[in-house]
Amino acid sequence: MSNRSNFWVQLPAIGLPALLAASLAIFGLLLPGRFWSVGAFESMAFQMPELGLLTLAMFLPFVSAGFNLAIIVTANITGIFMAWLWVNMVPSDAGTGLQIFWVALGLLGAMLIACLIGVLIGSLVAYVGVHPILTTLGFMTLIKGVGIFITRGAPVSGMPPVVQFLGTGSFLGVPMPMVVFILTALAMLVLMNRTSFGKYVYMSGSNINATYFSGIGTHRVIIGIYVISSLICVLAGLVMNARFNSARMGYGDSYLLLTVLAIIMGGADPLGGFGKVGGLVLALFVLQIISTGLNLFGVSQHVSLAMWGAVLIFVLAAKFFNRRYYLPWAQRRAAGPDSCSV
Repeated sequence: MSNRSNFWVQLPAIGLPALLAASLAIFGLLLPGRFWSVGAFESMAFQMPELGLLTLAMFLPFVSAGFNLAIIVTANITGIFMAWLWVNMVPSDAGTGLQIFWVALGLLGAMLIACLIGVLIGSLVAYVGVHPILTTLGFMTLIKGVGIFITRGAPVSGMPPVVQFLGTGSFLGVPMPMVVFILTALAMLVLMNRTSFGKYVYMSGSNINATYFSGIGTHRVIIGIYVISSLICVLAGLVMNARFNSARMGYGDSYLLLTVLAIIMGGADPLGGFGKVGGLVLALFVLQIISTGLNLFGVSQHVSLAMWGAVLIFVLAAKFFNRRYYLPWAQRRAAGPDSCSV
């Protein structure tokens, strides 16, 4: 294992479980009867999947040393398409079977839109060589403008009962949004750990030039990364439609910072090439618990957002200290006293 990723392996394996336990204990003591309650944990289970799905959408580009600033707007624009189709095409007295048909048709259309977005972003990054941040920033602005123009900034409301059940219902006691997130996280786990594509993603993030010269089609890999990222955004848009019973541009804008924070806290290297789905999921639980505890304390969302920014800066500073000072010192110490005197 490389020295570069050593700190990031240890952080989720040691620090996150401890932080999770400490958060549960502290909020349980400070908020007796309110935090440790069925209602509080149900609320977490309904809220976290939106952020979780968007974080999974960001995860693939991040591991490949890329970035996707367009995840929120992709979820919103595909959500608007699905909502418009369902509101205008599904009769008010439609049976369950007919509703499922239109929901599936809406998902298929949204997936096609997402694939187009992913192919365009990936092609610009892979073939033209435009930096992922600049590419996705441009698409974020473009898609947001198109979405606001189409809807005039107004929400598209009135989801079919089948979709509403996805936002409020449960399966075997587990909220449906959490079911969607768990299944997606498991699929991502298999993709990254059990497929050649997942191995190519890690290789591209570590050294894309060496990956290319080893005979791997890195252009196709990069396009595939952004297509899969955009497809996961469709699921995020579906969950937001179901939870809010509406779709509009602007839903989930505050999640962009949190996706990056969760990925880095979960152990991913900001330079690419390393990151585990398990660490990411654990980081999401920690962030959701802290967020819920702060909400129960009545802390303003603006204060919480500023705090998340400060945490991100702290984690990045710790990463820099680890790479710049701690690892060289540890290497010299391991080499013995003779190397320290050189």
